[in-house]
Amino acid sequence: MSVVTIQAERQYEVHIDVEFKEALKSISKHREKIAFIFSENMRDQINDLKVGDAESFYFPVADSEAAKSTKTLLQLWDWLGAAGFTRSDLIVGIGGGAITDLAGFAAATWLRGIDWVAVPTTVAGMVDAAVGGKTGINSEYGKNLIGAFHSPQSVIIDLDWLSTLTDRDFAAGLAEVVKCGFIKDVEIINLLKGKSLKEIRQDRVLTTNLIERSIKVKGAVVSSDFKESFEREILNYGHTFGHAVEIDAKYSLRHGECVAIGMIFIAELSFSLGLISQEILDIHREILSQLTLPTTYAGSDWDVLLGHMRLDKKSRGNILRFVSLDGLGKTQRIEGPDEGALLSAYEKVCT
Repeated sequence: MSVVTIQAERQYEVHIDVEFKEALKSISKHREKIAFIFSENMRDQINDLKVGDAESFYFPVADSEAAKSTKTLLQLWDWLGAAGFTRSDLIVGIGGGAITDLAGFAAATWLRGIDWVAVPTTVAGMVDAAVGGKTGINSEYGKNLIGAFHSPQSVIIDLDWLSTLTDRDFAAGLAEVVKCGFIKDVEIINLLKGKSLKEIRQDRVLTTNLIERSIKVKGAVVSSDFKESFEREILNYGHTFGHAVEIDAKYSLRHGECVAIGMIFIAELSFSLGLISQEILDIHREILSQLTLPTTYAGSDWDVLLGHMRLDKKSRGNILRFVSLDGLGKTQRIEGPDEGALLSAYEKVCT
């Protein structure tokens, strides 16, 4: 077991490679009620979950991004009200990134903020969504446009959950690990080079190392810039185009798959602008391809994708902003790039 400490609006710990039920027992002491929020497909695993002496309430919601809606949030508020949840009670989100995003936002908005704990069950949830205090739901106009900064009391990472994932979901989560390697910890890229998805899944020590390194990257960034003033934006590497693809595909692609496509797009744009070398561009395609992640997208008209990108949180008015690299582990910003350059990068991705 290892622990990574995050300093945000308060200090909390990410516990890595622990048994989640035992960890919840110690965290839930002195709580009268605990709300477990989880996706429908986990109902059989969660419905009888008991931790300590607290009264348990079970709130299954829709799977994946379908859970992050105003309709679901209204249901959660009604459930919490009917159950009589007070500020001394606890919300626990168990599931992928969509579930922890939703559970955290429900906690942020109920009684102006009650305590919550994240138990991520996917690679993406462990290294990204559950860490950092960003919570939220989706709007019909874009992803995560409704949200709040509300850090959990603790993040509990039980690696046994990973055995329940399909290869597709495991690979999608690794996209966020790759991102951490490109923006900060180059050793992640070195560890991934030449490794197939199967080899990584079969090597628990390597998987644990990759997850811990990625959490440390995010933890360091979040601790220096909790509310995304500037530094934290680097965590959105690959996300500007990636989110546009995700919306355009109507969430039929995994978030990590969209981020992988987004990283190829920004790498192509950066290369065309002379910011990165051919070698770094090639590393993007090599690493993502060997993990079976998509590197192309031709699902929509360019103007539609451009419109989605204009709603990105990093945009300022009509000026698009992208996180880019100027070397492995080194980031910079691209502001207001020429639309011809953007289209050219898209043409490289859609072929």
